[in-house]
Amino acid sequence: MKCPGKSLEDALLCAQSDGRLTVGVYESAKIMTDDPDSVSFCVLAVDEQFECDIALQIHFTLIQSFCFDNDISIVRVGDAKRLSAIVGDDKAEQLEDAHCVLITNPAEGSWEDPALEKLHVFCEESRGLNDWLPEISLPGR
Repeated sequence: MKCPGKSLEDALLCAQSDGRLTVGVYESAKIMTDDPDSVSFCVLAVDEQFECDIALQIHFTLIQSFCFDNDISIVRVGDAKRLSAIVGDDKAEQLEDAHCVLITNPAEGSWEDPALEKLHVFCEESRGLNDWLPEISLPGR
């Protein structure tokens, strides 16, 4: 896949405009617990500022495990600030909330998003190469 970062940005923006985006570790965990079949894609963002946050790392481990167990495609990005800007949560004090973003799939036809479909293929190919949590670089502004 040539530009997984651009596909991720496009999928996030499309999901946001359709109201299919969930931002926040706790909000994401709640949706995964209540309705795992509605989750289409998961993005985890780690950056240097929160790398040593043990509680966040534990949540990440649980979310990753849940995604693997429920066949939910998952990727990691290394720029939480950029992810926060894309999903519209760019207030500095709320940066922590953008560490986990879910794209949900409540309406029929949501799977027809070409960017999201490319990301699913990218994740499937990565798993074939034993890269279970591929990292994607988001494009700059």
